[in-house]
Amino acid sequence: MEARAKFLGHPIHQMLIVFPLGVLGSSIVFDIAYLITAGGKWAEIAFWMILVGVISGLSAAVFGLIDWLAIPSGTRAKRVGLLHGVGNVVVVLLFVFGWLLRRPAPASPPALAVVLSFAGVGLAVVTGWLGGELVNRLGVGVADGAHLDAPSSLSGSPTGGEVR
Repeated sequence: MEARAKFLGHPIHQMLIVFPLGVLGSSIVFDIAYLITAGGKWAEIAFWMILVGVISGLSAAVFGLIDWLAIPSGTRAKRVGLLHGVGNVVVVLLFVFGWLLRRPAPASPPALAVVLSFAGVGLAVVTGWLGGELVNRLGVGVADGAHLDAPSSLSGSPTGGEVR
């Protein structure tokens, strides 16, 4: 099935997800730099990156929801999409809570805030894989000839047909 939310013929959700994934993923690089050097500037950079990542993540989620609502009920794609979407809401919430913990002193975040960021990135790896499964294996947002009940890419089984 093709994406319902498009811009110039391309799926909007797939265009937008690179921003929160990149920014939130990069925020832990700055947290690591902070942990190694104790330089507060690195933690401040992570603080602002998290804010941008949360905002861009919520923007991407709107278009993902539009596409998910169009997936036929009872299909594997609908179930995977639900896990993907709910998992990403949890990712955003982990970062929101971590950002709120950082807010009083962005240059010296509490350990829990950093742990929440690492947990968020860890979960984002899983939800990102699920998103890849939706697009690359099941063809969601790519083609009208999508195979919405294809087995998992981890199964080693073929999709059951060609995506047109």
